[in-house]
Amino acid sequence: MIAQLSGTVASVGLDSIVVLVSGVGFDVKVVPTYAQQVRVGDEVTVATSLIVREDSLTLMGFETADQRDVFTILQTVSGIGPRIALGALGVLSPDDLRRAVRDHDLSTLGKIPGVGKKSAQRMVLELGEKLGQPAHLGKEGTGATLNMGAVEEDVVAALVSMGWKQSQAQAAIDTLGGQGLGASDLLRAALLKLGGSRG
Repeated sequence: MIAQLSGTVASVGLDSIVVLVSGVGFDVKVVPTYAQQVRVGDEVTVATSLIVREDSLTLMGFETADQRDVFTILQTVSGIGPRIALGALGVLSPDDLRRAVRDHDLSTLGKIPGVGKKSAQRMVLELGEKLGQPAHLGKEGTGATLNMGAVEEDVVAALVSMGWKQSQAQAAIDTLGGQGLGASDLLRAALLKLGGSRG
């Protein structure tokens, strides 16, 4: 099992990065919000989970070990595979997931791409206390950015590249702008607002 990689970012895609470790490039699947944070040449340490299939080996990467652990636990739910588990962490933080499961918040769980009402109910029922309690009971503060206009433009461009229409992306950002969110937090908030429909 490959549990962690430390190396240099060799390339960045929409939902993947290549981490160069001792001359070997590892293609790591990540959530888009994390891919947006890193740049080629950055030194990174990525918590990883290796998904083994008959015809493929896929390395999933996470900013923290907590995200990786939540990813693993989510897959214990019937009908939740690696794709949906990774998508969950693209729109919800580990603590957001813990709160949603604890509070039986089907609406929040339903914002995960590929999760409908029945899947959300299964998550609440089957996860129970497996995820543990949220570490932060309130909303975590975020620092203000120096150039919010540029950040908003970058996030709109990221949303369009992910399949949403320009008008949808701009409308979502317009309602979220001015809150002092950084690029990754703004993208996560926009994904939550847009949900799974790309119209």
